[in-house]
Amino acid sequence: MTVMSIAVLGLTAVILAVQLKGVKGEYGVYLAAAAGLVIFFYGISKLETILDAIKQVQAYIKVNHVYINTLMKMIGITYISEFSSGICKDAGYGSLGNQIEIFGKLSILAVSMPILLALMEMVQEIVS
Repeated sequence: MTVMSIAVLGLTAVILAVQLKGVKGEYGVYLAAAAGLVIFFYGISKLETILDAIKQVQAYIKVNHVYINTLMKMIGITYISEFSSGICKDAGYGSLGNQIEIFGKLSILAVSMPILLALMEMVQEIVS
């Protein structure tokens, strides 16, 4: 699928969901969630291409694999939390969506802590 196909899929789902909202509101939410899942899994398949490119870059320049793994974890956490949050907000549960976003941000911070500590150690070695 191309970007155009994904855009058409999303817009079609939204138009149908708006039409269904008058009949049965929950069907519109289900339709939007289903379309979102299709787009989500297609987006995950695109991440494989990005991973391959990052591995090639890593082969050209010597970067510690821990940093690349951490970066990929952060991208995954962001993608999943934003997707989940958006579905919650579309379903009318904005506060739950906000909580998912906050948890995602805290998870990214937790995953990045070892890199921050390593940076602090390097700075301390340079200053000492």
